[in-house]
Amino acid sequence: MTTPNESQRVAETLPEVDNISPDAIARAKAMIGTRLRTENFVRDASLGALLNFVNGIGDTNPIFRDQEYAAYSKYGSIIAHPCAPYMRHWSGRTRWGLPGVHGFFAGNDWEFFRNIRPGDAINCVERVLDVQERQSRYSQTLVIQYVETIYTNQRDELIARVVGWCTRHQRRASRQRGKYADVPRRHEYPPDQLEAIDQQVLAEKARGAQTRYYEDTHIGDRLEPVVRGPLSLQDVSAFLVGTGRSSAHGVLLREALRHPDHFFRNPEAGGGLEYTGIGHLRDSVAEAVGVPGAYDYGPQRVSWMATLLTNWMGDDAFLKRLRVECRRFNVYGDTQWCQGRVTGKRIHNGAPLIDLEIWAENQRGETTAPGQATIMLPSRDPRLPWFTDGQALNLRNTPPTKNTPPILPE
Repeated sequence: MTTPNESQRVAETLPEVDNISPDAIARAKAMIGTRLRTENFVRDASLGALLNFVNGIGDTNPIFRDQEYAAYSKYGSIIAHPCAPYMRHWSGRTRWGLPGVHGFFAGNDWEFFRNIRPGDAINCVERVLDVQERQSRYSQTLVIQYVETIYTNQRDELIARVVGWCTRHQRRASRQRGKYADVPRRHEYPPDQLEAIDQQVLAEKARGAQTRYYEDTHIGDRLEPVVRGPLSLQDVSAFLVGTGRSSAHGVLLREALRHPDHFFRNPEAGGGLEYTGIGHLRDSVAEAVGVPGAYDYGPQRVSWMATLLTNWMGDDAFLKRLRVECRRFNVYGDTQWCQGRVTGKRIHNGAPLIDLEIWAENQRGETTAPGQATIMLPSRDPRLPWFTDGQALNLRNTPPTKNTPPILPE
């Protein structure tokens, strides 16, 4: 546990501006429409990389990891977990504009078109969509930055398109306002609760080869929850390994020299270089930005929500849309119950679509990540075409459904 003096020393070391100035916001808005340089971590979807990713999110679905099982599926081989593009680049991560202003990943709205197969390359291009100014109970002025990322394979075929967004906050105001002051840094469970959570985790099972048909799905159907937690440093480190995110020594130093406002010399490491986002691993840095303690990565939680859906829908379905908003922090020791229910059914351009409300709820009963999803299910109607992926359907061209947010920011 960090002492108040240690936390204060870290807070004083972090690069920080007094406020988010109108000029800084104007400079960020001037970037709208600009192409951004993307991250460049895992570029090739090898069998090892795909397995490493699902290990990093705790997904045991055999369609993503068992070649012999997958050989008898309609794909003939394993396919990547829908969120595997995170191996290449995190859309919506805080990394551009507003130097010295802390940021948090806030959400992704994915539209998927094709499956990633073993041996595929993962390429991407990103541009700035919008910059919006708001007022926040957490930190007074905040800025929301939106980007659009397009992922393609080595044949320039569209894999997925995602709108990602992050929120930028004044660190000092976040600390002083203390929105999360009443939230304990660590939740303590009695042994029987830990045992119950373990049993729920071990009971997780994918529907797999048992086809779920459109006609057998009904509004109000509930999804079997997926449980993740209590969150540990091991869980967070596994996600970093699963997405191939690492740099050290001279590589890290060169990155810090190019982007000095994104790194600092941490007194806890004797002045060693660390990224300002190290609050995912260090309590002291999390506390310096007003968070109770170290916490998960947003893309990590989004991936858990995708597992909730792929477990439920079965191998013959296709996840078309996944929208997740990270509304509350998931600190070490918290447990998330990822849940969902069917809210609508429709057939659009020959595609049988199921709409769902999804959410993650912690042990305090708080909804930490609300969202929506759309899944293509096979139909028993022989007049409706079978499908292997979602490339024939563009949701931006479909009529909006009730109570579902638009894909593009308003």
